[in-house]
Amino acid sequence: MLAELTLPETTPTDAEMLQAQESSRQLSRVVSRGHSLRFTTEDDGPKTVEIPASAAQLLVRLLAEMAKGNAVTLIPIHAELTTQRVADLLGVSRPFVVKEIEDGRLPARKVGTHRRVLFEHLMAYKKRTDASRQKALDELSELDEELGLE
Repeated sequence: MLAELTLPETTPTDAEMLQAQESSRQLSRVVSRGHSLRFTTEDDGPKTVEIPASAAQLLVRLLAEMAKGNAVTLIPIHAELTTQRVADLLGVSRPFVVKEIEDGRLPARKVGTHRRVLFEHLMAYKKRTDASRQKALDELSELDEELGLE
């Protein structure tokens, strides 16, 4: 089962960005001390809702991203993703993802004729490719310095 929590994939408005920035700033003071958060709602009379400190930390990060104008998607670590969703998250084509799977660089399993990638495997793949890219950039930078091309 694909378990993915997706907020509306539109970028926040300017007003929402300002509100998220202020909310993030205020909540981060409480969250940094490791306390749970209590919210009081006003609908149908006052009701208090308490969320654990770990969820509060996630909320602060979500608000910080919104304050930057970013849309946010939450994906549980054990979620299984389609090759199209993997491609969307990596910013590449679906055929590229399929090739990476077939070449053994990205683990996946078959469900009928469809491939599924665990989110945790996708993040490990991304970490490896990002590290490889950074190493190549560092080597190019060193070569530039050696040749005096800065």
